[in-house]
Amino acid sequence: MKIKILSLSALVILALALCLSVNTTSASPKSPAAAAVPAAVPQPAAAPAAVPEPHPEIREAIAALRNAKGHLEHAAHDFGGHRVEAIKAIDESLRQLQDCSKFDK
Repeated sequence: MKIKILSLSALVILALALCLSVNTTSASPKSPAAAAVPAAVPQPAAAPAAVPEPHPEIREAIAALRNAKGHLEHAAHDFGGHRVEAIKAIDESLRQLQDCSKFDK
């Protein structure tokens, strides 16, 4: 009978020891870096996200038209008389795209 009581009390003590060790382990922080920072120190605010550029396609179209206009202006021949008309059309397109950009702001 003494052996049963001793083994039962040993089992209860072991179970309590395991429960206490589990509780203290789960209460501790997961990473050592988190434990090093005191809770009272406020964390710096995250930097605001960069605002995406509105209508990047319009800016790219303006750059492409300027590039095409430069090629046409320095071309060796006049493409059957269409070079001058193409440059005029590019100028009008650039004006329209720049107006679009101004209107959006």
